[in-house]
Amino acid sequence: MAQGNNGEERTEQPTPKRLREAKEKGQVPRSRELNSTIVLMVSAVGLMLLGGVLVEDLAMIMRDAFVIERDKVMDPAALVQQFGAVIGKALWILSPFLALLVLAAMSGPVSMGGFSFSTKAIAFKGSKIDPIKGLGRIFSAKGLMELVKTLAKFLLVAAVSVLLLWSLKTELLSLANESLRQAIAHAGTLSVWAFLALSSVLILVAAMDVPFQLWQHKKQLKMTLKEVKDESKETEGRPEVKGKIRALQREMSQRRMMDKVPDADVVITNPTHYAVALCYEREGGGAPRVVAKGADLLAMRIREIARSHDIAIVSAPPLARALYATTELEQEIPAELYVAVAHILAYVYQLDAAQARGGEEPTPPTDLPVPDEYR
Repeated sequence: MAQGNNGEERTEQPTPKRLREAKEKGQVPRSRELNSTIVLMVSAVGLMLLGGVLVEDLAMIMRDAFVIERDKVMDPAALVQQFGAVIGKALWILSPFLALLVLAAMSGPVSMGGFSFSTKAIAFKGSKIDPIKGLGRIFSAKGLMELVKTLAKFLLVAAVSVLLLWSLKTELLSLANESLRQAIAHAGTLSVWAFLALSSVLILVAAMDVPFQLWQHKKQLKMTLKEVKDESKETEGRPEVKGKIRALQREMSQRRMMDKVPDADVVITNPTHYAVALCYEREGGGAPRVVAKGADLLAMRIREIARSHDIAIVSAPPLARALYATTELEQEIPAELYVAVAHILAYVYQLDAAQARGGEEPTPPTDLPVPDEYR
């Protein structure tokens, strides 16, 4: 079992963050056997589809290249120019086949680990030329797997080659009885089919190598339990830091809430445990809103601010508890509490009018219609 730097066993599967960081470093699963199998298979199919056209065009180029005027033979510059033209034509003819090979070479790595380009992967590392670590890689499980793959490829290709030669011996011997042009075309067809058969054999090797490479990649990226916990703390934040942030957020929220108490029309209390400040905008046509609420010390602070700004404080325990429990800040009160709050606001307006005229103050409402489910 692989171990971490502190000796702890790597038993945990890599997290998405670990996999993402590994990909950024160019550490992704790759299978050389899959890549070579795809390239060889595509090459064989490409030769079957384009081989005839390629041979005819290249033969025409060679025929034209050997037909040189006598004055050009004696002119080195003309020979260089003609050689360049021949190379250009050959590359143009071979370009579809070469493009097919490039796509095949890219499809293998992309199919396993996705597209990944990292400058970190090609950076110089002293460990890559360390002979001790090099011997360790040779005699590791991965090195043993590479030896098994090499032997398997050799045995499979050798066995299939013998079988192909044995099955095609009659056709191969019959080539001597054909004309030169016919024999070359026939031999080319046999070669392409043999190439495709030998390439197909490597599918068995790739089928063994791909799961091993995926397993090896996951094994190398496995994490210890401590590494998983540390990453979780770094990603989500340490508990003490998150607690401090939440405390600061609560403090800021309470400060904003207290700034709105002077704008309230009334503060309804429990009378000591709860306090809810309501604001009613008669021009807006909406229901009263809760602009501040709190319990215990926070409720005491709301009452102090209300007294300092001459905001009416009304003791209505059932209604205060109902508003505190059912309504969030800046929300309108529930429709079921409209009548009870209307009694409170009517009392506040009467109180303001009495204080302005200097008359007798009204009696505070006592039996408010608060539904049983809100008590």
